[in-house]
Amino acid sequence: MKERLTLAKRSHKGPAHKKPVEEKPVVVPTPRRLALDVLGRVFGDQRTFDEAFAGHSKLDLMESRDRAFARLIVTTVIRRRGQIDEAVDRYLKKAPDPKVRNILRIGAAQLMFLETPVHAAVGETVDLASGRASYAQGMINAVLRRLANELAGIEKRQDVARLNLPDWLWQSWAKAYGEETTRAIAEAQIKEPPLDITVKDVPDLWAKKLDGKVIGGQTIRRAPGGGLVESLPGYEQGAWWVQDVAATLPARLLGPLEGRHVFDLCAAPGGKTAQLAAAGAKVTSIEASEKRAERLKENLARLRLDAEVIVADALQWRAPSPGVLALLDAPCTATGTIRRHPDIVWQKTPEDVARLANVQEQLIRTTIDMLVPGGILVYAVCSLQPEEGEGLIEKVLSQRLPLTRVPVAREELFGLPVDLTDNGEVRSLPCHLGEDGGMDGFFIARLQRVA
Repeated sequence: MKERLTLAKRSHKGPAHKKPVEEKPVVVPTPRRLALDVLGRVFGDQRTFDEAFAGHSKLDLMESRDRAFARLIVTTVIRRRGQIDEAVDRYLKKAPDPKVRNILRIGAAQLMFLETPVHAAVGETVDLASGRASYAQGMINAVLRRLANELAGIEKRQDVARLNLPDWLWQSWAKAYGEETTRAIAEAQIKEPPLDITVKDVPDLWAKKLDGKVIGGQTIRRAPGGGLVESLPGYEQGAWWVQDVAATLPARLLGPLEGRHVFDLCAAPGGKTAQLAAAGAKVTSIEASEKRAERLKENLARLRLDAEVIVADALQWRAPSPGVLALLDAPCTATGTIRRHPDIVWQKTPEDVARLANVQEQLIRTTIDMLVPGGILVYAVCSLQPEEGEGLIEKVLSQRLPLTRVPVAREELFGLPVDLTDNGEVRSLPCHLGEDGGMDGFFIARLQRVA
């Protein structure tokens, strides 16, 4: 499929003696060409998939079907990168440069997982190597054709779960959760997740309107796919927002909220702020990023909900007076969100875990000062790393800070099949609720400030 040309719109207004400015052709990328560009940004520039794909300057020029195919290629490569590289490497004499590597990944993804006809998967992919990588066209063609001929044997010998996780993550999770659970987490990561929606009220009614089912009390779960979120019933009316079912737990563990004041720290994009406001709380949301704070305000406006949004670093901001409730959804490695953000697997490092755990400890110390004695802090991270969860709370409490645990009871979890530690802390995993599409991995601790 060759790139097609369209004409850029340019004004022809101007003095009569001047010739009209000629319209310059704009190249509309093929799905594979766009996929190659996005993969370069994700693996090379370490940008998130969402940023690299949704923010691509030429995405809107493409037909919806081509955009969908490009997205499918990219997400398949990211989710199955380990399998793809292992399969391709057996035919390579030396490591290719990054662009050629990504071209091979695009071709292999089509052959191994997308059931693209061989002539299209190979021919169209080889065309991506024109220009700078033209020297490699013959090699790419040969590798992909050999791969196509030997697919059955490759599929039988691959350890899918092990290949699609970096070694450091595998070792970390196997130590924390055991190898069987680690395999289940890895298998959840390679599947497209469902869409979870939190509704303000009448969940049974909205489940019918949204063609989903109710889980966890106020969450409507829809099957993967299904078009643009913005086109679904109730979006424009502000009846609901997108939020994974596991992410609904931290706010709900604060207890009754009607008329009570809550500090919501590190608040964007705002799902938990919306929960608090919809439950009748008076919310002060602190967000360091001005851009993310604006997005939070836009979401609240659509939802017809009120909250005080303050752009500030939660480590530096000081409350005018201490309060009774605080929700700290701390910055973290986000390894629990790999179903929705599979690029995280290949971008985070052990150094990130240590760095963020230090930030999380500082945030907990800062939040203590926002609370009166007896005040409640719910600490949450969407990370599977114990250093950011169970281990961090143990460390903080060992330092004789004025905090004690308030254990969570099973009946507070709205029927969700998550784990409770011996200390009454919540641990959800991507493989929980597995038959229904899983859930994000969270660690949640409820703490109380003591005198």
